Amino acid sequence: MIKNKLIKARKDKEYTQESIAKILHMTQSQYHRREKGEIKISDEEWERMAKVLNTSVEDIKEDDPANIHHVNNYDNISGNYSASNNYFYNIPEFLFQNQQEYINLLKKEIQELTKRIKILEKQ
Repeated sequence: MIKNKLIKARKDKEYTQESIAKILHMTQSQYHRREKGEIKISDEEWERMAKVLNTSVEDIKEDDPANIHHVNNYDNISGNYSASNNYFYNIPEFLFQNQQEYINLLKKEIQELTKRIKILEKQ
């Protein structure tokens, strides 16, 4: 979801994406993806953006849809790992569920193998 309130506030203060990104210690690309709603903006980032724009979080924040899942902290464009920035992407719910089912299957398999090991250790 495009962050129209954030974009308007940035433009009203005459910041470019590049200039505000620099202040927030991220690349212009990272900031752009946040404005476009491609990456979830953390509460901490909302606070920092509000401070830079001299406004309140409520004046700029627009919530993301509920189906956002955390993926990684790797910026493919710059090739840098950035521990201070979290990246969020929309993952189709069926893929997320499929991964959960696979994890549950592996947990069951681990339990069975643990039982077998205990039996073998007793022999």
